[in-house]
Amino acid sequence: MLKKVLTTTAAMALMAGAAHAEYTLHILHTNDLHSRIEPITKYDNTCAEEDNAAGECFGGYARLATKVAEMRAELDGENVLLLDAGDQYQGSLMYTTYKGDVEAEMMDKIGYDVMALGNHEFDDGPEGTLKLIEHANFPVISGNLDVSQSNLLNGKVKNYVVLEVGGEKIGIISALAVDTPETASPGPNVIFQDEADSLAADVAELEAEGVTKIIALTHVGVNKDLELAGEVAGIDAVVGGHSHTLFSNEIEGAMAYPTMVGEVPVVSAYAYSKYLGHLVLTFDDEGTLISATGEPILLDASVSEDADIKARISELAGPINELKAKVVAEAAADIDGSRETCRAVECAMGNLVADAMLDRVKDQGVEIAIQNGGGLRASIQGGQVTMGDVLTVLPFQNTLSTFQVTGATIVEALENGVSEMADGAGRFPQVAGMSYTVDPNAEVGSRISDVMVGGAPIEMDKVYGAVTNNYVRNGGDGYKMFLSAENAYDFGPDLADVLAEYMIEHAPYTPYTDGRITVK
Repeated sequence: MLKKVLTTTAAMALMAGAAHAEYTLHILHTNDLHSRIEPITKYDNTCAEEDNAAGECFGGYARLATKVAEMRAELDGENVLLLDAGDQYQGSLMYTTYKGDVEAEMMDKIGYDVMALGNHEFDDGPEGTLKLIEHANFPVISGNLDVSQSNLLNGKVKNYVVLEVGGEKIGIISALAVDTPETASPGPNVIFQDEADSLAADVAELEAEGVTKIIALTHVGVNKDLELAGEVAGIDAVVGGHSHTLFSNEIEGAMAYPTMVGEVPVVSAYAYSKYLGHLVLTFDDEGTLISATGEPILLDASVSEDADIKARISELAGPINELKAKVVAEAAADIDGSRETCRAVECAMGNLVADAMLDRVKDQGVEIAIQNGGGLRASIQGGQVTMGDVLTVLPFQNTLSTFQVTGATIVEALENGVSEMADGAGRFPQVAGMSYTVDPNAEVGSRISDVMVGGAPIEMDKVYGAVTNNYVRNGGDGYKMFLSAENAYDFGPDLADVLAEYMIEHAPYTPYTDGRITVK
């Protein structure tokens, strides 16, 4: 049973009258950078150099490198670890162009101690995962993966790692979300085990080795992190990723940093290199955690960029700058593609992308478009829109997929799409050509109602033409009901090109929502 979650913002004294602190560990941490090698805008997409020079941007590896170096210097003589909770891959043209080489290079330059695999490290199959593991000069771990049947990964992914820091052994254990086969492409030979069972087994092994300080570095999302912190005995702290959750004691609406589950602190550092997490753990001489404090550090323009890394990034960006800079359209206002909106309600970016998909194939008898909210990776600022902006929104190189299914299958797909709204899952369905109502609190199988197609109630036995991206059509994000679709064609144009061409035709594009999705 999940222990009570405490959210006080002050330092956490976990044991009244505790003995004198014998050991303090500083954990610097990141998660979900998603290939934001260059600085980002307030909308989390790649920032133009002139805007960066004007002090309007955040993060990027050059800025992250500076802050990590400053923290190590400031904490000189103290115990410091730099950890990453996964999803370095996927989300910018740096990944599209170099397929993981740049992420591994940058992490090595900064000097990470350990990384946990995220689901997007499997976007290009086990081959892409192996590239990161072999190029990284630090352990890449994931404890709940059985890779013994994989010719590529067998023996390459450790369950955990033990580091000696300041004369003490620190165990780092890990788990990756078990729905990764639905959100990425690990293939059939990577077998996922229950996160809690796996972590508990690794804790037992470490404790048998005499390791008393154990950190769970996870990529499962905040709700699962809170659950695991209460369920798995022996974990001293959870440093997580996957849900892009901001923990802070200073920012309104954020979760407390740390959020305590019983005596276990849980933290994460948002995403995209905007923040560097800093968790301070103090243990007594018996190895018992007695306090947990900290606050993420905003990497804004007040943090200078490391000159050498900035120069290297500029060199890497050269071949893709021309494409990124090409102006393809104009937006009359900001187009909201934020994770918080597009995975929960109708969003302007969801309408734009779904409309563009449907418009492209409307002469093929297609009536319905479905776009998974998790496939929308950024907003677009009003004004001129570059191809770089478009590719940041749609970085996955997905193609347009058309197919035919019954109305009953469409309703089943919508049920799947809203099944994990509480977790902010990427399967949430943005639509065009149709409308629906969702009650997230209704019983499974009855959450969807009032489905309309072309202004008429959906007919369960009627066959409809539909369009989505090839990831969803092939069962991604749980849309397995589309695998058996009739007349499926997955090899249409790149979705980013479809979006760019639609915006050109409707320039200046005015973003909107029109009530096509109702959330009770």
